[in-house]
Amino acid sequence: MTQNTVKVKNLVKTFGKFRAVDDVSFYIPQGEIFGLLGPNGAGKTTTIRMLIGILRPDSGTANVLGFDVRKKPEEVKKRIGYMSQKFSLYNDLSVRENLDFYAAIYNDMSARQRKLRVDELLERVDLAAMQKSLTRSLSGAWRQRLALACSIVHKPKMLFLDEATAGVDPVARRYFWDLIYSLAGEGISVLATTHYMDEADYCNTIGMMYQGRLVSLASPDTIKDSLPGVLLQVDVKDPLEVQKVLQNVPCVLHISIQGMQLHVTVKRDSDIGTIERTLLRANMPASNIEIIQPSLEDAFTSIVSQERVKAS
Repeated sequence: MTQNTVKVKNLVKTFGKFRAVDDVSFYIPQGEIFGLLGPNGAGKTTTIRMLIGILRPDSGTANVLGFDVRKKPEEVKKRIGYMSQKFSLYNDLSVRENLDFYAAIYNDMSARQRKLRVDELLERVDLAAMQKSLTRSLSGAWRQRLALACSIVHKPKMLFLDEATAGVDPVARRYFWDLIYSLAGEGISVLATTHYMDEADYCNTIGMMYQGRLVSLASPDTIKDSLPGVLLQVDVKDPLEVQKVLQNVPCVLHISIQGMQLHVTVKRDSDIGTIERTLLRANMPASNIEIIQPSLEDAFTSIVSQERVKAS
């Protein structure tokens, strides 16, 4: 039976009167990738900082690799990998020296074991040819690969990635996620926070956070399928003005602007006619209206919109 690497129940963290994490519960099975999504200030980073033993929860429980993060944070820190957008690399050291440094932190590795592990990681992240290059000379994508290698040098069974792909191009992000997939295939569990919706599709499970609460918890496909109504793609010349026209139409559940298109969620298929007639009366006819499958971004914006309505 698959074991759970992370178990979180009713986790709460406050700062003064601000409730940053509000009664959050989830679990991560061994070898699975868990994505934590949400706007800035939703509580993602605070949640991770509690799970890696940096912040102490106010209430609730969190167990990582068999250790209670409240009671044994140092045991957790020794056994996990952690990488953020601001992962600390030493610019005056070479690629290999950075890896050597992080490997040396773990006293249970002999000099020979460290060398073998560093050699292995240099090959794995395709940095062997650049191992003598100073880290300051690396591009953002190469630094990202090096940071990942440093975070797993001690072979952790749990890896935390906090906005780790921010600021790198789509090709580099795809390569990075290929590496994450391979790690998960070896039984390593991963918790990743991200702003990129295309990355969320790589996850086995997604938890969507809003104002400190977990407002959705399911697989990417389940979240997309749960979007209420029917999603229309509406091609128009002036999306902002058309949005104003459609936002008060009774059959419209949600509207978002996607470039020069609108994604309009209506109650049923037959509401396409209502949208067409409304735009014709406003002298803003659509060049095309079609039913499309929702993306994670559509689902995410819809869920956040619903939460804002509840809070108002």
